[in-house]
Amino acid sequence: MSEPVVVGQLGAVYGIKGWLKVNSFTDQPEGIFDYRPWLIKNGSSWREIQVTGWKRHGKGLICKLIDIDQREQAQMLTGADIAVSAESFSALPDDEFYWRDLIGCRVKNTKGYDFGLVTQLMETGSNDVLVVKANANDAFGQRERLIPFVEDQVIKSVNTQDSIIEIDWDPDF
Repeated sequence: MSEPVVVGQLGAVYGIKGWLKVNSFTDQPEGIFDYRPWLIKNGSSWREIQVTGWKRHGKGLICKLIDIDQREQAQMLTGADIAVSAESFSALPDDEFYWRDLIGCRVKNTKGYDFGLVTQLMETGSNDVLVVKANANDAFGQRERLIPFVEDQVIKSVNTQDSIIEIDWDPDF
């Protein structure tokens, strides 16, 4: 099994019967409950856990987990990451990809300049942004670059097979 993908986090305890608030990282917050089973990090390893119920509460979400029936038991899980197996995600067409597929990709411009590796992506109000850790010997002394993920204009091609993203971006910017 591949490394689990984090899709949310357990928040504060809700009530006395073991319910927990859920911070969902999915596009549609309720979508986190479409993935089963959940994996919760227990120390350094992941353990499987079943959701027995969930509901909207105000602007947020709460859930009930199997065998968690008391507030004290639930408190032990606050702050735990919620992950699912990477195999839980549906296959995408060849021209689409998940953000997780871009982490670790090498970023080069159309002239061949190597910017470094993608370490994360950020969602902003206008467009997504690649966070690229620059190579140790970067000619412009950069440690990190933020490159807008604007297809056709900045992002020229994404090759997840070879882990290369080609961009139209000046290295001194």
